[in-house]
Amino acid sequence: MIDEPLERLRTAARRTRELARDRTAIGLGPEDADDVLGTINTDGALGFDPFPLLEAFHRNGVRAVVIGQVAGIMHGSAELTGDLDLLWDGAPAHAPALAAAFDSVGARLTDESGTLVAPRPDALLRPKVPFTSPGASGDCCTPALPWGTLPVRELLDRAITAVDPGGLEVHYVCRRDLIRMRRALGRPKDLRRADELDSLPATGGR
Repeated sequence: MIDEPLERLRTAARRTRELARDRTAIGLGPEDADDVLGTINTDGALGFDPFPLLEAFHRNGVRAVVIGQVAGIMHGSAELTGDLDLLWDGAPAHAPALAAAFDSVGARLTDESGTLVAPRPDALLRPKVPFTSPGASGDCCTPALPWGTLPVRELLDRAITAVDPGGLEVHYVCRRDLIRMRRALGRPKDLRRADELDSLPATGGR
């Protein structure tokens, strides 16, 4: 049984790559995912590997918190995904390190209209920045994004950290908060995944 969060994620990413191995890109990004299956059927599943970007965050001292289904997998969800969604505090003082991390892996950032923007600190201060990097695409969000009644800054404060034997640290939202986020979104895939997380045994991921 796999019970270490980062090993769960490595195993899931490998399974995703194997599942998508014989598919060809058809131009579907994370924003094209349907509300039932999620991003597993998008181009993001091709070669999915979030670790190059997560390692870049670690090297640059970035506290970007993993949310979405990658966090779900780290908590034990069996569902696969093809995207990596992130939450950071949006503080201008932290933007240079975040920009440096994205730039170090050759990530491509876009604005709200889908126009490419340079990975500069000011480009990351918008509420949500879509990104594409080698291995993983997704959204990099801040508390300024409309989150409804969710206490997003508290979610950041309660995030937990997984550390692998090599010293890599990955921050991810705690299970209780991820369930709240899922239920607030309310899409079929979110409600299904919230129920799954609710059914899992309690772990160190709270």
